[in-house]
Amino acid sequence: MKSPILCLMLGLGLAGTAQSQTPAERNLLARMHSEAFEHSQAQAVFDMLTVTIGPRLTASPAYRRAAEWTRDRLASYGLENARLEPWQFGRGWTLEKLTVEMIEPRYLALVGYADGWASSTSGEIAAAPVFIGGKSPEEVEALRSKLKGAIVLTQLAMTNFVRADRPQPSDPAYVPLSAAYATGVGRGRAPAPPPGPTPAGRIAQSLREAGAAVLVKPSRGEHGTVFVTGRDEGGGAVPSVTLSAEHYNLIVQMLEQNVPVKLRINLQSKYFDDDGGKAYNVLAELAGADPAVRDEVVMIGAHLDSWHTGTGATDNADGVTTVMEAMRILKVIAARPRRTIRVALWGGEEQGLVGSRAWVKQHLAGPENAATREKFDVYLNIDNGTGPIYGWYLENREALLSLFDQWLKPLRQFGARRNILEPIGATDHVSFNEVGVPGFNPIQDYTNYDTRTHHTNMDTADRVEIHDIHEAALVMAWFAYQAAMADQKIPRARVE
Repeated sequence: MKSPILCLMLGLGLAGTAQSQTPAERNLLARMHSEAFEHSQAQAVFDMLTVTIGPRLTASPAYRRAAEWTRDRLASYGLENARLEPWQFGRGWTLEKLTVEMIEPRYLALVGYADGWASSTSGEIAAAPVFIGGKSPEEVEALRSKLKGAIVLTQLAMTNFVRADRPQPSDPAYVPLSAAYATGVGRGRAPAPPPGPTPAGRIAQSLREAGAAVLVKPSRGEHGTVFVTGRDEGGGAVPSVTLSAEHYNLIVQMLEQNVPVKLRINLQSKYFDDDGGKAYNVLAELAGADPAVRDEVVMIGAHLDSWHTGTGATDNADGVTTVMEAMRILKVIAARPRRTIRVALWGGEEQGLVGSRAWVKQHLAGPENAATREKFDVYLNIDNGTGPIYGWYLENREALLSLFDQWLKPLRQFGARRNILEPIGATDHVSFNEVGVPGFNPIQDYTNYDTRTHHTNMDTADRVEIHDIHEAALVMAWFAYQAAMADQKIPRARVE
């Protein structure tokens, strides 16, 4: 008796695949599902990234460890040419020590985190804070004598909290583009800034020139959720710390009520540049079986880097685990895709998609890469959210809706819902679309993502259900295989 999955697949005829199918190809989805849910290795991969290695800031020792480990893991699956590809990034960074306390008028251990790439303080700083929230550059400059060696509170009390996750685009009642606020899509270009230094830049320059000891600002999260990012400001940058909004606001309220406050901060960090400022992407392949198209490439990927306060579980260890598990599934079931399927784990996504953009620039962009670009079929990314894959954002590619709907239909019994036409921004598929190569990102779950885990200290393994990764890996493997078996490559988008 045929399984329900096999019957469904036979009825659909696997639109877009080769006409002559073996029995193994006809029951492919059933075998994928069995491997994804009954023999998964997702937990081991996810635990290594989040529990054993932890946060993976680009170019840090932890990131390099994660890159080497995932490369070796992909090779252990039997994938070909598992490798690290270097690209130029800059200094790595680790936090070695952080003490943030209120010591007068009473003791309170403060919830706070050093910003990424923050420089060290000159030992322990214990002082009354100087508050400059809401002041103009001229007013800050007038305080120069008080800023030397000072703990500076740089912002007004936080009142504009992040209190809403983006809506779910796969819901039937979803209003088109209503999730765009969280991804940058639909905003258009920001107006060009006026020439010369901005007010914020002038204030930053005054603080640096005055010799401020450490800058403190509030998070926009609530309930102890601290959003922390950061960037390398180079030599002479003032150390910086982000506090939980509740603790920052308390200090501001005390100052407003003329309550004497004294803080103690000690921030010690370390920079790494022993590899010439290089970072690494991880790649491996499942070779195509059809001599006519085996040099054409379907790529799936996710970013391996994370921020440093949580463990990068939802952003993006779950995505990395998904694509690695999808490749393992395809290899274990002895799938023979016509085109080559390549997996990529990117660094530097959190600094502006710089790892994927470096790869695209080297391999796909410009007239010198025209032949390789022509052989590249499609890139399927996973980021922005967590949990199962409900469908795909189709980047306003209306001609692809029918095809993606056909590929999604047999997955609905496992939780998939629908594809939508609108685009999504702010992750690595954008690097491919920028050079006219089709790139797509899936719709996932956003509950507590924007408000709780995205770039925060709460991005931990507790926020991920491993069975959701089983489903996501199944969907990713299925779509990669369908693209690799299709009669034609995905049509190219016109580069604006």
